[in-house]
Amino acid sequence: MIGGRIALNRTEVAAFTGAAYTTVNHWHRHRARFGFPEGFQHDRREWFWLDDIEAFHTAHQAAKRAALTKVDRRGDPEDLVGSGAAARVLGYSSYRNLPDTLLNRPDRIEHLPDGRIRRLWYRRTVWAVADARTGRQSTGRTPGTTGARKPHPYADDPRLPAAIALLTEADRTGRNRRGLGIVLAEQLGITQRTAQRLLAAACAADGSSSGPTV
Repeated sequence: MIGGRIALNRTEVAAFTGAAYTTVNHWHRHRARFGFPEGFQHDRREWFWLDDIEAFHTAHQAAKRAALTKVDRRGDPEDLVGSGAAARVLGYSSYRNLPDTLLNRPDRIEHLPDGRIRRLWYRRTVWAVADARTGRQSTGRTPGTTGARKPHPYADDPRLPAAIALLTEADRTGRNRRGLGIVLAEQLGITQRTAQRLLAAACAADGSSSGPTV
């Protein structure tokens, strides 16, 4: 808190936005292009106002969403598709545009006679990667389909009650959920990434529709 306002350093900006530290440096270096806040000096350290970062990130995400390709959501979510079909699902002209999140994590691998491998993904996996570009929470199912929802991987974590309590207190007092990941990380002595995941599990546990924020 500086003068009654919340300020973040670059590491905290990275945690708040979910971006890599190097990306934050890139944004700052080219701030005229991205509209990244100027920042200021306090006690010989560099800071950024939380509300300025939030406004920047909201606008940045909106610009990214506007540039996204259209996703093809036709077909059975359990169908296995190769790299060419996965590219078409994502709206790309070539399999060479597939993101590393898909290429590095195929659902199945086939070894071809010539020694090459063929990567395969469930259609629902490709949809989930597409949804992650916008922050949309994917169920892995197309509209109208049903099936059991997998529990959140942090659903049984012993630290979860602390995350739920933090969210409950924020909602009770009308506090913005932005920045709760930083608070929880300091409270539990964990990384901010883990804190974000615990907050996501807490939201899933209490059925919150507004979703967690960092």
